[in-house]
Amino acid sequence: MSSTKFSSLHDIVSNRLCTGCGTCALLAPTHVKMAETADENRRPAIATDLPPSLDKFLAGACPSVGNRDADTSSPVAQAWGPVLEVWEGYAADEEIRFKGSSGGAVTALSLAAMQFAGFAGALHVKASLTNPKLNEARMSNSRDELMEGAGSRYAPASVADRLDLVADAEGACVVIGKPCDITAVKAIGELRVDVARNIGLTISIFCAGTPSHAGTDALLKHLGKPENTDLKSMRYRGNGWPGEMTARWIDGDKPRVASTSYADGWGNILQAHRQWRCMTCADHTGEVADLSVGDPWQTPTEEGGHGKSLIIVRTERGRAMLRRAVAAGFLNLAPRSPKVLFDAQPNLVATKGAVWGRRLMQRLSGRKAVPMREDSFRAWLDLPFRAKAQSTLGTLKRIVKRKFYLKKQTVWLDAEGRN
Repeated sequence: MSSTKFSSLHDIVSNRLCTGCGTCALLAPTHVKMAETADENRRPAIATDLPPSLDKFLAGACPSVGNRDADTSSPVAQAWGPVLEVWEGYAADEEIRFKGSSGGAVTALSLAAMQFAGFAGALHVKASLTNPKLNEARMSNSRDELMEGAGSRYAPASVADRLDLVADAEGACVVIGKPCDITAVKAIGELRVDVARNIGLTISIFCAGTPSHAGTDALLKHLGKPENTDLKSMRYRGNGWPGEMTARWIDGDKPRVASTSYADGWGNILQAHRQWRCMTCADHTGEVADLSVGDPWQTPTEEGGHGKSLIIVRTERGRAMLRRAVAAGFLNLAPRSPKVLFDAQPNLVATKGAVWGRRLMQRLSGRKAVPMREDSFRAWLDLPFRAKAQSTLGTLKRIVKRKFYLKKQTVWLDAEGRN
């Protein structure tokens, strides 16, 4: 089996283990910049003159290849990580609820933190101002700015490389992201005091994997958008639950709009374009966040109707903020047993087990892999025989078919190409 020690950023990227979180770009901005790659996701463009000592430091700081202790003390902890409480509900503000992906809880919590708890802002992902196909992390300081980012973005995004906005803020901030983003936030907080002092609350969204830019292109083609037309907006969720995937563009001088259902857009198109690193991730629910929010798929809701959010309270800080938001009238919530998580997101439980088999086959095929986790192994043992075989033999087939036995090309940045 291959070693799991990584000596350089190139080593991590070339072995397809980068999540695109942006940690390295934040820690070494003069030598690393995040770049968009069509076939995968956002990846670090690495300076050719990156000092070896700095390269080694960045590889050691990379949250994508690190490991942490797993809690196997109970079936709930093994599957979902720390769980203090579970709630189901929605934003009291009807507009926030309607525009949000699943009840608007994330937006409502962020607004409560700013208006009721005195937070300076919220760092979260929005559509790029210059290209609606792309994403960028920006700081929101008002309700209107928060609403610009309401609804999930099923495309490459990173938060960690813009934690400088948190460091420069005039007080505590909410940081919202995917599980890998929040893992990066925690890792950076242990390295930079200026960031850590202003992280007032972390919120993770449940994540089944990030589709590549090629996935967005495939979705736009499915919607009928011609390649040479000007895309004006791309929305993946929200405006009713679970929300349609809708693109707007200009064809000549005529505005056009096309939509497809979430089930079609995700199930038939986008999920086939998820990056390989997501397929080997053991945390799809944000286990290190203060609060994690996802869809309560176990609750029947009329298509296009108002959605609900499932909220996992993971820390005392998260519990305190959630209670303040409810007391101030920002959220309408009802308590749920932690057991509801298994009914709400059974696919994520199965995925956690499959990940162990996938990482095993990575190693056996000669590829480097992130460290194995005990909770993932136990989840793998609970899988039926067919699922165990798919996680191992299916992975080996994918490695051969998609040529994952070859190393991924690294994006290099020479001195003349840097700002």
